Amino acid sequence: MSRLSKLYQTMENLKELGLSINEDLIQEANELEEEIIKKEILPVLSKTIEPALQPVKRELVLVVDYVPEQPLSVHLSRKRNFAAELTDAKEMVLDPEVTHRNNGSRLDEKIERGPTRDMTVVFPDGTIIAEKTAVETLINVVKKIGVAEVRKVVEEYNLKFCKVPVISNRRDAKYGKSQKELGGGWLLITHSNNRMKKAFIENVSEVLHLGIKVTLKE
Repeated sequence: MSRLSKLYQTMENLKELGLSINEDLIQEANELEEEIIKKEILPVLSKTIEPALQPVKRELVLVVDYVPEQPLSVHLSRKRNFAAELTDAKEMVLDPEVTHRNNGSRLDEKIERGPTRDMTVVFPDGTIIAEKTAVETLINVVKKIGVAEVRKVVEEYNLKFCKVPVISNRRDAKYGKSQKELGGGWLLITHSNNRMKKAFIENVSEVLHLGIKVTLKE
C-alpha cells in the first residue's frame, strides 16, 4: 500500500469514528496528490495531448474535471485568463526537455573533479550541515532552506548543472541518475564538483539574504 493510500485510509477511519481531520493530514494528502500529478500524469499529458493538439491553431484552455469513479470530463474555454479566475488553481508545467549532444561516452559538460573535499555549511542560526558526502550536504541544505524557495531562485537566475535546472520537475534523459528526490515531484541534480555545489549554495544564499557560510576542506 502506498503512502497516499495509507493516508486516505487514515482519513476514512477518522470519518467513520466521527472525528475531525486536521489540516496537517489534508495538507499532506494535497502534497502527495500533486507529486503524483507532476511525476506521473504531466509526462503522459506532454507526450500524448500536446502532439494531438498540434492541428489546433488558436489558443484555448482545457480543464480536466476528475471525480473518482465517474467518467472524466474536459471543459474548454477561449479565455486565456480562465485559470486565473480559479482562485485555488495551481499551474503545473514540466520543465522543457533538455537536448544533449551525442558524443558517445563523453559528457556534454566535462566536470573537473579535482581532489575530494568535505563541504561544511553553516547557517546564521547555528545549524551546521556537513554530511559524509557533498551530495548529501547539498540535499539537506536545500531542504533546510526550503525546496520551493530554492526553486524560485533556480528559475529566476536560470541556475543549471549540465544544462539541467538544478531543481527540476523533469527526470533528465541523460543525467537522471544524478537527480535526487526532494519530494513534491522535485528533483535535485548533483552532477557537479564540490566547487560548483559551493557556488550554487552561495548564490542562493546571496539572493535570499540568508547569510550562509560554505567551506571546503582542503
